[in-house]
Amino acid sequence: MKRVLLKLSGEALAGEKKTGFDEATCLKVAKQVKQLVDQGIQVGIVIGGGNFWRGRTSETIDRSKADQIGMLATVMNCIYVSEIFRYAGMKTQVLTPFACGSFTKLYSKDRVNKYFDRGMVIFFAGGTGHPYFSTDTATVLRAVEIEADAILLAKAVDGVYDSDPKTNPQAVRFDKISIQEVIDRKLAVVDLTASILCMENHMPMYVFALQEENSIIRAASGDFNGTIVTV
Repeated sequence: MKRVLLKLSGEALAGEKKTGFDEATCLKVAKQVKQLVDQGIQVGIVIGGGNFWRGRTSETIDRSKADQIGMLATVMNCIYVSEIFRYAGMKTQVLTPFACGSFTKLYSKDRVNKYFDRGMVIFFAGGTGHPYFSTDTATVLRAVEIEADAILLAKAVDGVYDSDPKTNPQAVRFDKISIQEVIDRKLAVVDLTASILCMENHMPMYVFALQEENSIIRAASGDFNGTIVTV
């Protein structure tokens, strides 16, 4: 792979605390990504906001406003993790689809390619910039736009199962599954909008557990413990 889009769960970065950041976890991620960058692989990153905000569960806040708070949560996450990456020896930039003053730069594909040419890791914060679209959708959208070779989906579980492995110990994990089957079975990989966007743009996904040793490096090499979602 020459260019990948890595999706990190905000909750996974929080570690056992389930909120905020676990610095040790973020450092482990940074060290793996640096190995990819040193190999010449270009890396873009989307981070969820679940370690700060789950607005869709609120019954008192307007959905559009709740989603806007979620977008800002992802901006905070990207700024923090990008600084951890800099500590680990990488050059980074945070891009958003809306202006955040001097905190970030506005997203454009030309800007992405310029930063990749400089060897930078790019963080795509703020989702799509619109309510009603999840970071799943933002992940696939950015992957398609930047012409990534694949999406690396780092989750709390080690792949795609035929049922919830947390509640069903007999759940079976797929080594490979098509995005059409994911949609038909309504499997919890990415949301429906993101799934359709993947299928229409022939964007494969590699699903794996973030907590496993060297999971990001192994996924980028194709030799990993997880599920390939094909198109």
